[in-house]
Amino acid sequence: MPRVKGGPATRTRRKKVLKLAKGYFGAKHLLYRTANEQVMRSLRYSYIGRKQTKREFRKLWIARINAATRMHDLSYSKFMHGLKLANVSANRKMLSEIAIHDEKGFTAIVEIAKKALANPTGEVVADVVVEAPKAVKKATKKVVEAVEGEEKPKKVRKAAVKKDAE
Repeated sequence: MPRVKGGPATRTRRKKVLKLAKGYFGAKHLLYRTANEQVMRSLRYSYIGRKQTKREFRKLWIARINAATRMHDLSYSKFMHGLKLANVSANRKMLSEIAIHDEKGFTAIVEIAKKALANPTGEVVADVVVEAPKAVKKATKKVVEAVEGEEKPKKVRKAAVKKDAE
């Protein structure tokens, strides 16, 4: 009879794979070999999916900006070219958020792009200050606070405060 070596390292490796396969259908969460195949495939799918998400969101933002600019008799490509000529640097995500939440602000940005397209000599024609919508400001503020490490102090219970006072 052959000798079987199922040492602790092997067992831990297999348990790790089976833990990753939790919730899979049928033998894919019970048997090591099928679970390992499915886990490797799933990890590959998730890697690919992370790349596809970025593409899909960029397509969505471009579609939104295009729809908003066409309401101002301008195509997406001309709008982006006008922004580049006017030295306005705003990413597509912010432009789509502004188009949705702040119509006046987006109209101002479109006017900047139109002025730049009418005067392509290279002069900076951006003379309008556009503020981001409140939702965008809040999200940006949270990101900045998280990056800087500034966390708000947690609320202290009144009972704990009374004990400290005594």
